[in-house]
Formats: sequence, C-alpha cells, structure tokens
Amino acid sequence: MRTTRLPRAILAVLALIAALLALQPASSAAAAEPVRIMPLGDSITGSPGCWRATLWNDLQAAGYTDLDFVGTLGPQGCGVAHDGDNEGHGGILATNMAAQNQLPAWLSATSPDVVLMHLGTNDVWSNRSPVAILSAFTTLVNQMRANNPNMTVLVAQIIPMNPSSCAECAQRTVNFNAAIPAWAAGISTSASPVRVVDHWTGFNTATDTYDGVHPNAAGDGKMADRWFDALTGVLTPSDPGEDPGEEPGEGSLCTAAATTAGSWNGGWQGEVTVTNTGDAALTGWSVHVALPTGARISQVWGGTLNASTGTVTNASWNGSLAPGATASFGYIAAAPAGTAAAATVSCTAAA
Repeated sequence: MRTTRLPRAILAVLALIAALLALQPASSAAAAEPVRIMPLGDSITGSPGCWRATLWNDLQAAGYTDLDFVGTLGPQGCGVAHDGDNEGHGGILATNMAAQNQLPAWLSATSPDVVLMHLGTNDVWSNRSPVAILSAFTTLVNQMRANNPNMTVLVAQIIPMNPSSCAECAQRTVNFNAAIPAWAAGISTSASPVRVVDHWTGFNTATDTYDGVHPNAAGDGKMADRWFDALTGVLTPSDPGEDPGEEPGEGSLCTAAATTAGSWNGGWQGEVTVTNTGDAALTGWSVHVALPTGARISQVWGGTLNASTGTVTNASWNGSLAPGATASFGYIAAAPAGTAAAATVSCTAAA
C-alpha cells in the first residue's frame, strides 16, 4: 500500500499552529461557576422575605460576589436592588412539600449548591408534631442530595411565633426547635453537611414581627445577620480582580481586625484596623461589621457607614494604602443591656 508523505514545510506549519493553540488561555466556560444558593421556605422567606435583600447586599459588601440566589419564584419588592430569586411559598407546610413531592422539580430547575431552609412555621401552626416535621425534613434533604450529592443545607431553628389565633404556637415552636440539632447531627455527612442556624435566640415577636409571625424590618435584619454568619462559614470571599492562578497574597487584598476601646452597660466603643496584605496599592476599602443580635452602630469616625448593610467604607483621606500600610476607623455600638462587646469584621479591597 502506497502512503503519501506531507511536505516538510506543511508539517512545520501544522506544528506551529498546534503550539499556538496550546498557548491560548482557557475559555470563559472553564471559569468557576457562581455558588448557587436557594432560600427555601414559606411566606417568611418569600412574601416578601426582605431578609433576603439585606443578606444579598451584606454578602456583596463583604466581598462574597460570586453568588447566585436561585429559585422558581422572583423578587417581591423590598425597595432595594438584590438577586430576588427564591423558593419561599406562602402557606406551605414542610410535611405537605415532602408528601406531595414538590421539591424535586424546583431543584431540577435551579440546581443549588447551598439551601437556606427556614421551614416548619405552618406545620407548627397546624399542630404537626416535631417528629412528623423532621421526618419531612429528612425526605427533603434526601431529595436535595439526589439532585446534588454535595449539597450544603443550612437549616433554621425558626423564629418565634405568637399569633393571636394560636396560644399554643409559642411553646410548640420551642419544642420543634429543641429537636432540630439532634436530627441535623444524625443526617449530616462530610460530603453533604447539615448545619443548624439559630434564628430563635434574641428574636422578639413583639418588636421583630408585625403580626406575631412575619418579620418586620428589625426582624429581617436579625434574620439576615444569622444567615450571613452561617454562610460566611461555608463560602469563600470573591476577588473579581484576582487571576485564578495567583497565589494568595498577590493583587489587591486586605484584612480587618477589631478591638474594643471601652464598654458600658448598653454599648461599647470599638476600633477596626485595616491592613493592605496584598502586593498592590489600594485606592479604597470597605469593612463589613457584624455585631451581636440587637446591637447596632450608632456613630462612626474615620469612615462612612451604610446602616442598611453594616458596611463602613474608607474616608477620603485614609483609603489609599501602600502594601503593608494600615488605616483605622472607630465606632460606637448601642446594644441591649448585658450584650457582650464583640464584632466580626471582614475587609474588601479596591485596587
């Protein structure tokens, strides 16, 4: 059998083309996908569920920008820009959701990586037992894992409820919440952790709801804070300007450290130090300040406070930081009597 040899010049050209193709950067399709987070629940989550808006903006301000809130339902107002997709179905019971096999279709349509589950309020109101509700939770978690074997589930100990039409609901909520940690410990795995988020402690139906059940603006803020603390334990802050191949410490990075300058019954004075830990100069920074439940920042110097997000951005004179340089700001916190002086801070840098 006769074979035909390609001229050496053509072979050389083909080799050059192959080499050039090998040097091309990876396509954007290979870039990391955003973390998909499904808020799952009833009207507390979806009608309108403005804690989701506060949470979204708190996460963005703290540098967690590579996120996508998902759900088959869209936003219902709240007056601020946010990713409003959710799975908060008004009036729904966890026991009915499981019995009617409703969740798999929502999962299939949205493919979440993390589920924030504040569910069970309507079950408690309908006098479903903790055993029945948690059996439904087990079904729902198994359905989540069938969709994604590595699903992270953050399950709430639900906010208190004290509706005028249900005198027993307050104690039923206590009983239900008390059973959740043992259930979660029994179903959690290393591949698909189930973590409990305490929304009950520090929440007051008289001041944090408008009807004994649904959160008002103060309640939304408390719920957002609890979800924020839980999510930052499983997420990694985004750095949009960082090349995926960079080593930690390269580019524009910063850290924040909080100290207490003085305290009194009902508040304290704090100071936050920002350090440029990268190898490039910063033109600005922002720090998210998370305080204990019920506490709020009443005054700031050396920065500008966004009270709705709990974020402090640099002043005009202390935003530019050379590598290794520091800046600081101070604040006064007002808090209920007996609240410990504490703050959890995270820094986001501007290149």
